[in-house]
Amino acid sequence: MNLVAHPRLQDALDGLAQHARPDQLDGMARFGIVGDGRLGVSIPATRALARTLGRDHALALALWDTGIPDARTLAGMVAEPAQLTSRQMDAWAKGFESWDVCDQTCLNAFAKSPLAWKKVQAWAPHKDAFVRRAAFALLACLAVNDKQADDSAFIAALPLLEAAAGDDRNFVKKAVNWALRNIGKRNLALHAAAIATAKRIQLQGSKPARWIAADALRELQSDAVQQRLRGKKTA
Repeated sequence: MNLVAHPRLQDALDGLAQHARPDQLDGMARFGIVGDGRLGVSIPATRALARTLGRDHALALALWDTGIPDARTLAGMVAEPAQLTSRQMDAWAKGFESWDVCDQTCLNAFAKSPLAWKKVQAWAPHKDAFVRRAAFALLACLAVNDKQADDSAFIAALPLLEAAAGDDRNFVKKAVNWALRNIGKRNLALHAAAIATAKRIQLQGSKPARWIAADALRELQSDAVQQRLRGKKTA
């Protein structure tokens, strides 16, 4: 690890080390939050450090190159999304080793990139579990945060969810479910489309497909979601 790669890299790593929680690592591992060199820094503490550092793409790349899971989470928070290249996004996605780094990077960096929608399409059929998860975690984040996206973009993504619904890898099926639920909570039109998709997924018959569909339908057909959508102005 070359700590002179960026003049602020050591300061950033020292900031993470100050919030290390080694006593939490075993508990985190039970929830799939793993990775060599993990410090156990909480997300609120990581966000606070990111605010002090500001957006710095070169620093983000240096943090990522350390391989430390907490540093990689911080990298997504300080990266400049507009400066992410397609190659960098692919490399980061292939480097995911735990769901928390994947999801935080999708939320804080990838979802704000102009390349986000292309990566959903590109990664959705990928064989690697975490690259595939990244596609659907990214789609879930876009459903909440991309206020300018047309319904058509989400409608076009629904077949990707259907195609992946038979994947029984836990981190993939949960991301498929997450994306389906978030799309369905965006507005009434997408709510209807997501419910129809969930029912088609249910008919696939596999164990992961049945779970994805049942869990999505449980939330999307709840009174709370339907009342909120009926009270929301049409997007």
